[in-house]
Amino acid sequence: MAQPVRPHTRRARGAPREIESSIKIDAHRCTDQNLRMEQSDLEAPAQSFCTQRERQSRIELAGAYRLASHYGWEPLIYNHIALRVPGEPCFLVKPHALRFSEITASSLLKLRLDGKPMTFGENVNTAAFVIHTAILNERPDVNCTLHVHTVPGMAMSAHARGLLPLTQSAMRFYERISYHPFEGFATEVEERQALARDLGPRNKAMILRNHGLLTCGATAYEAVATMRALVQCCETQLMLEASGAEMVLPEPAVCARSAAQFEQILLQTAGHERAAYLRLLDEIAPGYAN
Repeated sequence: MAQPVRPHTRRARGAPREIESSIKIDAHRCTDQNLRMEQSDLEAPAQSFCTQRERQSRIELAGAYRLASHYGWEPLIYNHIALRVPGEPCFLVKPHALRFSEITASSLLKLRLDGKPMTFGENVNTAAFVIHTAILNERPDVNCTLHVHTVPGMAMSAHARGLLPLTQSAMRFYERISYHPFEGFATEVEERQALARDLGPRNKAMILRNHGLLTCGATAYEAVATMRALVQCCETQLMLEASGAEMVLPEPAVCARSAAQFEQILLQTAGHERAAYLRLLDEIAPGYAN
């Protein structure tokens, strides 16, 4: 049974995340009974200690939510980020009723990847369950999926030509971005197959037509960094088009070479990016690891 996870113990501000070893989770373990919460579960939740790997995943995902809030992607309580729990057929996601800026490591829900769809009545965004399980079940290389409705992203989602390789930053998405047609609210499990198919076996960014943006990565930090770049590229293109200026597109061969160069640069700097995000989180959200 899935239910909101309540904070039990808190880490003193400034304590190293790596040695955090006593986050106590007041929640049922991820089980096959991924059905409805009973009132008794809410009143007297079972207590269990999460594993070290789950604990680190909780901290990582909570940090991703706080970064998303910092970058202005928080639409009150809507939209969502999910992270796979290492070694378990489960994933973490925020309770629907909480804002991104309210998320802490111990407040995240733990749900089964192969469970029945959850509902708003269970404090789970149904579309979150559908979208994230669609990708995490089909892409073992992906551990985190991030979906937001930014204004530039929603505008680009309705753009007939899609994202163009107009700038060096946009080259990272050249022939590396997918598109998924709008099928209505993503609350039907039947859409999961199409979502996974349209993303494909390699891409880590997708524009959901007439909807919003989705990015993914091996880590939450990669998904956040990719989303930040995608939102900025959407905004840049829309600003240029709104100016009425003539656009200059590099030759396809140059775009392809630049995209390959981007991949190598990202591989070499991933550790530096992660460290920078952790320093930023210590500044903007010191309680996120609680």
